[in-house]
Amino acid sequence: MPESSEDFSAPFHDPAAVAAYADRASRLVPGLADLQRMAALLVAERAPEQAEVLVIGAGGGVELKVFAQRYPQWRFVGVDPSKEMLDLAQATLGPLASRAQLHHGYVDTAPDRPFDAATCLLTMHFLTPAERRHTLAEIRRRLKPGAPFVMAHLSFPQAAEEREAWLSRYAAFAVSSGVDAADARNAATMIGSRLPLLGPEEEEALLKEAGFTHVGVFYTGLAFRGWVARA
Repeated sequence: MPESSEDFSAPFHDPAAVAAYADRASRLVPGLADLQRMAALLVAERAPEQAEVLVIGAGGGVELKVFAQRYPQWRFVGVDPSKEMLDLAQATLGPLASRAQLHHGYVDTAPDRPFDAATCLLTMHFLTPAERRHTLAEIRRRLKPGAPFVMAHLSFPQAAEEREAWLSRYAAFAVSSGVDAADARNAATMIGSRLPLLGPEEEEALLKEAGFTHVGVFYTGLAFRGWVARA
């Protein structure tokens, strides 16, 4: 769920789109379930057994549920600007919801205290470079020294020819997952024209600029990339 986006925020407030969010995401993001499982494993590498994890873009609650089920002693603070998506997260978590505090807002809404880890999945691609700098800096400021941070979102080379190839691959994967071909092509066109996408090198530079170290790629799924870093 985006931290900030005028163009792409509407579906996250539409009841029908919110209800279909998890299924649609699984059709658009290669290996989404494994991505979430890998994120949990990477957090667990360096977080304590009773970790408190900050989840930016927590709407929908799918990754929260994956994390909570795999690590029963973790507790969570989730932040998202869509009330509707937070309601879905609450429902998705069910009895696990008692271990998560959900906050309606942006990264600045998160409690200003040190966390043991943080994640941000499928969110940063909605942010402008300036918004990313701010968000990454605020996440870094809320992490204990050496704490892990995991993020993943759309990121691929931005030279014109390569950019078009990756957007076409995004659409082709969606069609192979059962998405209507016209809808997939329209989605790829909108992503290319309206999202402030960055190439992988720019993403890593922003992480380092925010103060993160040991930056490494752990996931590549066609047009999507994922990184793990330390505060």
